[in-house]
Amino acid sequence: MANQRALARLTKSMPDIFPVAVRTRALSSAFVPPMPRLAIDSYWRAHPLRAARLARKLATIGGAPDGWTWQISDKRKNGLPATFRIPPAPYREKTHARGPGFCCVCGQPVYRFGWHADLWDAGRNKNANWHSACVVAWQFWNAPSGQAKLLRRVQGRRCVSTGKRLWKDAEVDHRVPLFRVWSDFRNAPWPALLAYWGLPNLQVINRESHAAKCATEARDRQTARMSELIG
Repeated sequence: MANQRALARLTKSMPDIFPVAVRTRALSSAFVPPMPRLAIDSYWRAHPLRAARLARKLATIGGAPDGWTWQISDKRKNGLPATFRIPPAPYREKTHARGPGFCCVCGQPVYRFGWHADLWDAGRNKNANWHSACVVAWQFWNAPSGQAKLLRRVQGRRCVSTGKRLWKDAEVDHRVPLFRVWSDFRNAPWPALLAYWGLPNLQVINRESHAAKCATEARDRQTARMSELIG
């Protein structure tokens, strides 16, 4: 009964022009979202890799603001990330934020229902600061282990390190560790940097292999620090 009410409410409030893939999924869902915006949110949450690809594509449209460089700071008031593990996002920084109606991740206009294109010719949604897709992308980049099941499936359930079957203890790992991204590639153009937090740089490996990889990375990091001190 509740699902029928949700379906009726969605059907009534959904405009004639609406993303076909979102409409199809919403109407066939076991738990129908009652509002168009929730239907769009639900769609992207079901497709986090697609959302991440879109977010990176949108970011390439405008690129980084003039004069922007990737920085970190322990002073959160300026909007800078506190650690290199957080993806660089110039439009989340106070200095470069574009304000209401523009996404704080990719910097592009946000339209009705949090969509990334103005299908309704209604102009920017001046109350919005996120695309629905960019919300999901940001969550994925910051916590990829939450999508371990999906990543295992994409990988054919095989450990990248050994080629053997993934065990239950398999863990999500960055191929190029994020400390190396910060030390070696921080001057790479944005948004190309975002790839290091997304699928191109993610792998699922068995815990034993992951532990060995982390130990090697720790030694390399210590060696690099010692070289800096000596130099």
